[in-house]
Amino acid sequence: MKFNFLRVFVLFGLFFSGLVFSQNYELGEVTIEELQEVKYSNDPNAEAVVLFENGKTYFQYDMSSGFNIITEVEKKIKIYSKEGLDWANKTVKYYTVGKNEERVSFSKAITYNLENGKIEKTKLRNDGEFDEKINKYWSQKKIVMPNVKVGSIIEYKYTIKSPNYSTFPIWNFQYSIPVKYSSFKTYIPEYFLYNNQFKGELVPVVDSDTKMKTFTGRYTKDNRRSGGSNFERESYEVEYKEYFASYFLSNVPAMKDEKFVNNIENYVSAIYHELSSVNLPYEAIVNYSSDWESVAKTIMNYEGFGNELSRNDYYKKEIDELLTGIVDQKEKIILIFEYVKNRMNWNNGYGYLCDNGVRKAYVDKVGNVAEINLMLTSMLRYAGVEANPILVSTRSNGVPIFPSRSAFNYVITGVELQDNLVLFDATNKYSLPNVLPIRDLNWFGRLIRDNRSSTLVDLMPKMKSIKSIMLLCDINANGDIKGKVRKQISDYNAFVYRDKYFNVDKESYIDKLNDDFDEINISEYKIDNVENLSQKIVETFSFVDNKNVENIGGKLYFSPMMFFKLNENPFKLETRKYPIDFNFPFKDSYVFTINIPEGYVVEYLPEAANIILDNNYGGFNYVISEKQGKIQLAVNYEINTSIIPASNYEFLKSFFKMMIEKQAEKIILIKE
Repeated sequence: MKFNFLRVFVLFGLFFSGLVFSQNYELGEVTIEELQEVKYSNDPNAEAVVLFENGKTYFQYDMSSGFNIITEVEKKIKIYSKEGLDWANKTVKYYTVGKNEERVSFSKAITYNLENGKIEKTKLRNDGEFDEKINKYWSQKKIVMPNVKVGSIIEYKYTIKSPNYSTFPIWNFQYSIPVKYSSFKTYIPEYFLYNNQFKGELVPVVDSDTKMKTFTGRYTKDNRRSGGSNFERESYEVEYKEYFASYFLSNVPAMKDEKFVNNIENYVSAIYHELSSVNLPYEAIVNYSSDWESVAKTIMNYEGFGNELSRNDYYKKEIDELLTGIVDQKEKIILIFEYVKNRMNWNNGYGYLCDNGVRKAYVDKVGNVAEINLMLTSMLRYAGVEANPILVSTRSNGVPIFPSRSAFNYVITGVELQDNLVLFDATNKYSLPNVLPIRDLNWFGRLIRDNRSSTLVDLMPKMKSIKSIMLLCDINANGDIKGKVRKQISDYNAFVYRDKYFNVDKESYIDKLNDDFDEINISEYKIDNVENLSQKIVETFSFVDNKNVENIGGKLYFSPMMFFKLNENPFKLETRKYPIDFNFPFKDSYVFTINIPEGYVVEYLPEAANIILDNNYGGFNYVISEKQGKIQLAVNYEINTSIIPASNYEFLKSFFKMMIEKQAEKIILIKE
């Protein structure tokens, strides 16, 4: 018997499509069975699930303003646990300036609960809807759904109306919770040419069609030419093609986050549309940014960027005084950088355009990132330094997909010294040349020179940040360990410490150390060079540890790494489809001297080990010896690159497993 495999495949596809579309994916339909459900069968640990999300983006013609782009989204979510309650809130960001001002509205927002066997509906009231201003250009509308509890189902609809058809919405099919069904439809007139691209591992089912549509326009007729005395408004009708596309995915798994990931949103399954050109009736064709070079030129010509960069009259006196008698260019750079850092205070405002302008920011001593770093760039240029702005998309903003002005949300400063490019960000008090805030470390930026040319800039650190720990201790016959620790950290390690703990009081920080080190008792704590950014931070303290030595049958068992050992593998997924991001390369070195108790000798000493990652991505070296009652341990653990590709995940996970096992191995001491 012969099978027609093509026919079988088509019949299966028709059956599957019929099964998917026979489901009810509309608002207002909630069943008792859905409300009674206590976990999602496909992912029993899910805190919530998107039951469905339907979106459509279409164009609507307005006689006064032309085409507007409308996006409507309907969403229904089931809450399974307390951790899932945050999914009952929704925030939509929108643009608020000039002719491109957008509008956002919520509707059909209802919470469903099961009360005494009956479905109870609670509608969103006005006090659950908020409008918040983010900055000069952006606001956000937020809803907080009412009467939400574990077991609730919430649903809502929101609409975004925008005259700016260059910013087509991004549609995410995937979240950190599972999605049962996700559908996105687009209706695009022939006048607008978009390039689209899928992101992530999952590719949706696609359907498309073309229809003829019409829109009605108006023009003013001058009757005076035909003997009349007035103007008359007349209408006309235009027929055009509308291109329809439908994308859907069902049973989408949650995107599982893990340690050492840049921004998980970079890897979720989604579809992007980027405007390539507009060719409206009776108008010349308009080509939009098709490459990064064009994007950079466009941004440089913005009043809030290029014009602000050229201003220098507001700081000349102070900078002239600051640089009096200074000849060395590197010294000038550091003096100006430190001056801007110390004078200016970042208001947490993002964007590559100034909100209030560099002059006002300078006078007020506060500004957004553009005002601070464009000011820094301008001052360096005034001092004769070849400095240029670098456009950046921060980690929270994601990795840019298309050449687009909206791809960037930040700007830093680059100084070209011979063949070396040095990066600066004056928004953080603890940053240094080539030591940027972690938010900046997002693959690549784009440097724009004064002549409007641009070039790609690698933002990821190349130098290793060093952590060096020396420990000297004595173990007594009762298993108590007493000793001293000296720790030095530099570069990014020091930056992270200062940024996180500079304003934390000493007692609170010691409490944290005690917790981190398995409740050892710390005394005589001292730290040096926290305020001197050019120096390594040095910590010293004494400790007593009565937990890390076990006495079993008169033998003493302990790990020579003691409370510094790594106890848990940070990599837990079976497979990983996105890169491992360590932020910066590093090397951790440990040199321990352990005096064993009098009357004891070593029965067992762990063997030396040397574990190397493929492609020289990193390594772990463990050397141990014993002589005359002293145990000497030297351990080096290093990662040589900021980012390791996902293809190396299995080896990296195995590397950490072997490293943890080696650190956990115990020395055995017995009485002589």
